[in-house]
Amino acid sequence: MKYLHIVGARENNLRDVTLRIPKERLTVFTGVSGSGKSSVVFDTIAVESQRQLNETYTWFVRNRLPKHEKPHADALEELTPAIVVDQRPIGGHSRSTVGTMTDVYSVIRVLFSRHGTPSAGGATAYSFNDPSGMCPECDGLGRTVRPDYERILDPSKSLAGGAIAFPPFAAGTWQGQTYTNTTDLDTAKPVRDFTAAEREFLMRGRGGTVNVANTGGRRDIDFEGLADRFERLYLNRDLSTLSGRTRDLVGRYLTEGTCPACDGARLNAAALATRVEGLGIAECTRMEIGELIPVLRRIKGAVAGPIAEAAVTALERIEAIGLGYLSLDRETSTLSGGEGQRLKTVRHLGSSLTGMTYIFDEPSVGLHPRDVGRLADLLLRLRDKGNTVLVVEHDPDVIAVADHVVDMGPAGGADGGRVVFEGTPGALRRADTLTGRCLRRTGGVKERPRAATGHVTVEGARVHNLKDVTVRVPTGVLTAVTGVAGSGKSSLVSGALCAAHPEAVVVDQSSIGISGRSTPATYLGIMDTVRKVFARETGTEPGLFSFNSGGACERCEGRGVILSDLAFMDPVTTVCEACGGRRFKDEVLGRTVRGRNVADVLDMTAAQALDYFADLDDKGVRRRLRALRDVGLTYLTLGQPLSTLSGGERQRIKLATQLHRSAATYVLDEPTTGLHMADVDGLVALLDRLVDAGNTVVVVEHNLDVVRRADWIIDLGPEGGRHGGEVLFEGTPAQLLDAEGSFTAEHLRRAVAGADRHGEGEVTAA
Repeated sequence: MKYLHIVGARENNLRDVTLRIPKERLTVFTGVSGSGKSSVVFDTIAVESQRQLNETYTWFVRNRLPKHEKPHADALEELTPAIVVDQRPIGGHSRSTVGTMTDVYSVIRVLFSRHGTPSAGGATAYSFNDPSGMCPECDGLGRTVRPDYERILDPSKSLAGGAIAFPPFAAGTWQGQTYTNTTDLDTAKPVRDFTAAEREFLMRGRGGTVNVANTGGRRDIDFEGLADRFERLYLNRDLSTLSGRTRDLVGRYLTEGTCPACDGARLNAAALATRVEGLGIAECTRMEIGELIPVLRRIKGAVAGPIAEAAVTALERIEAIGLGYLSLDRETSTLSGGEGQRLKTVRHLGSSLTGMTYIFDEPSVGLHPRDVGRLADLLLRLRDKGNTVLVVEHDPDVIAVADHVVDMGPAGGADGGRVVFEGTPGALRRADTLTGRCLRRTGGVKERPRAATGHVTVEGARVHNLKDVTVRVPTGVLTAVTGVAGSGKSSLVSGALCAAHPEAVVVDQSSIGISGRSTPATYLGIMDTVRKVFARETGTEPGLFSFNSGGACERCEGRGVILSDLAFMDPVTTVCEACGGRRFKDEVLGRTVRGRNVADVLDMTAAQALDYFADLDDKGVRRRLRALRDVGLTYLTLGQPLSTLSGGERQRIKLATQLHRSAATYVLDEPTTGLHMADVDGLVALLDRLVDAGNTVVVVEHNLDVVRRADWIIDLGPEGGRHGGEVLFEGTPAQLLDAEGSFTAEHLRRAVAGADRHGEGEVTAA
């Protein structure tokens, strides 16, 4: 067997890690958050593979490619080209759809251009991103933004009496005088009493002059209708050129709706008129993928047949991974993290390349246990084509199908960075590591769920695929909303529930907006107090103790490192010699409080900082540090860049900013994302403490350890898309065990029964 060799890896917290990873096998990396999994797989193997691959290109090409710094390792040998499928949201602007992302829409466009009648032209004539195909009214966006004149104008009032509600045009402003001083309209008459001609003149009128007063004195100006003026100043220009305050103000008087010209189809009339088998291209892209496949299968012919077959092959891959409920016109920005992750995976299944290294970052994110098996099949198919597959993962079902497992630990941060186990999944289950112990345990459902203190009712919800859903969400307890992907969980919780109760504290999976200078101390607001304390105790200004301001080392500008861009060569990062990587000037480092300077404080872990600030008058700092402790991040240092944190750590640090509110309703979207099985225990304990403190907690969750320990379950389904959106079950976890027709109930029964899903094998000591 051939192996990929790593010798002496020291990226981030890795402690001279040496590994031998089998090629053409599926290897899963496990371990608690911050143990070093991503440092091995992404920051070492992936970076070095891509760096060396880039070296094969000419200098001209290399200068236009992303530049990778050589990882800190003694040697990496037998590498193969790496393809990385990470957890970063696929994002995409409003022109990016499932069809464009997967390239299936390109095939559909070719089909309509070659086989459709009447033809609109070539393939670009069916592209909403090309001028030849896009709707001229909405420029291919499918939506138009219009002024909401019902908000701008109050018809019950007269022009002189304040009928115009838009502040820049209101009575008393110089622009508002255009309408209060005009002699062509009765400004004392309620606008609703205007004739059609008077209303038209008010909105679109031209001609005549109006005398107005401004800072330069009185003068005559041409009359311009209210609608014409608003659209000229605020719609027919780039709103990004306006100040943020003005942009927000204007936004309150705008309404977005479906484009009336194309009915949201994005295309012009010629493209929409083309038919294939009696269907237009917009009708095809609006169908769920599972419905579109049989339609395309019916298409035959020497030219059209092979094109339709190519589209079917690609669509079947999407359906196989459990995304058959999506439509090709679905914007990628609306996809969940799990949906986007699977679509990125599907893109590689049609590749005929072999001998590659595919690297996945927690591909089971967002997957119901029912769908994890489908994911495992995809990973094995990639392996069986002759590729090496490396996966960072916590899910026991994914670990179970691995050929080889590397367990990192024993803990996170400075206490991690070591290989604590190498071997088969079965051997890991018997090993004396934290992961092994978690795999061996079994547990039942909560026997004594809390009693609700009341209920919050969501009535007749029809958001997305919800089918007139009415549920009673209990207060004062922990509620888990479950169901397969696309069943309507987020629509019910993040959509209907939060819309009805906007005061809810929402912790979702959106980005925390980090920069290279963001740290736990700055993100949580601790740094502001630290600066004030040091300023007060040393008799100086707070700005002196900021590495983003006056106290920053002038050589590295507060970064602690110097990045040398060597033109065509790889960049090199070195520790700043002036400050020794501590970010501050010597003058700042010489000022101490209780024997520690500000850099020493930033080097403290959250646990150490709690002791340091134990007698500080400011309760806010201690509260925020306790929040880090409560979410299991006591090992993080206050000055660690947020860009080095894992996805699970970022999710928990976001949660830490919202803790310790009283009598609040917390809504969490898959909070176990990125969490090791042991970390899930800590999360559930935290959720229990929130509930015991008088809060209501609602989680959208697939993790069965959370589900079985909840007080109440709301299960949606039975499938995703149009086959979902129904409430299958409401009750306690114990009652769910007896429910029929629920995939969640089926898998919960298996978990509680302790079904052995894991293989056997030999232990390799590490």
